[in-house]
Amino acid sequence: MSLRPRSGEQVPSLTARIARASNPGGTTAIWVRDRLDGLWCDEDFADWYPRDGRPGISPAQLATVCVLQFLLGLSDRQAAEAVRCRIDFKYAMAMELEDPGFHHSVLADFRDRLAEGDRADRLLDLVLARLKEAGLVRERTTQRTDSTHVLAAVRDLTRLELVTEAVRAALEEVAGVSPHLLDELVDEEWGRRYGRPVRLGRNPTKPTTRILTAGNDAVRLLEHLYRRETGPTSGPRVQALRQIMVQNLPP
Repeated sequence: MSLRPRSGEQVPSLTARIARASNPGGTTAIWVRDRLDGLWCDEDFADWYPRDGRPGISPAQLATVCVLQFLLGLSDRQAAEAVRCRIDFKYAMAMELEDPGFHHSVLADFRDRLAEGDRADRLLDLVLARLKEAGLVRERTTQRTDSTHVLAAVRDLTRLELVTEAVRAALEEVAGVSPHLLDELVDEEWGRRYGRPVRLGRNPTKPTTRILTAGNDAVRLLEHLYRRETGPTSGPRVQALRQIMVQNLPP
């Protein structure tokens, strides 16, 4: 995958007209574009990608999505959905209205590149300098430029959604085949947590604590099924839950 710089990218006229008509008071995403003309340009990422190969998604757009994720408390899946569906996100990233966006896994790959060396801190330093140039940050105030808390907050939301949905899917699989196996395990509290698809909402509270809760529930479910030594323990959703636990919540 290679980088094809898109310096000076302008918001398409139709996107701009509809975004302003539907959000006359503006939104966070619109504010980022209007006040800063975008946070970055693709040339800022020139040394991150090779010059040959298949053109990739604009890194400036992906970086903007990561910032909006942090500001709005969105997981990767929610952020990708916002890019696909929300007019203000398309406006912030200078996208045509019919642009389908990208798969949510692209954001994790971008963060992996961002975490290499001191890239994240250098990028946030650049943003801070541009905020100061625009008069949006006072010179005498202390601004935290450490990128760790930004990346960690986004990762926590994504892991929370992934683990919780995996537990819910495994429960549905077992319930559909042998519901009696869930006796003595699933109670009213589990019903509230996993009775419907995950909806994190805006700025969910204590995502790390909720990840641990979902992780503990996953361990209890897998151990419960293992003790029963029956077919559903090898179902595709249960096996997916096992793999997710290994990858995201190692002992």
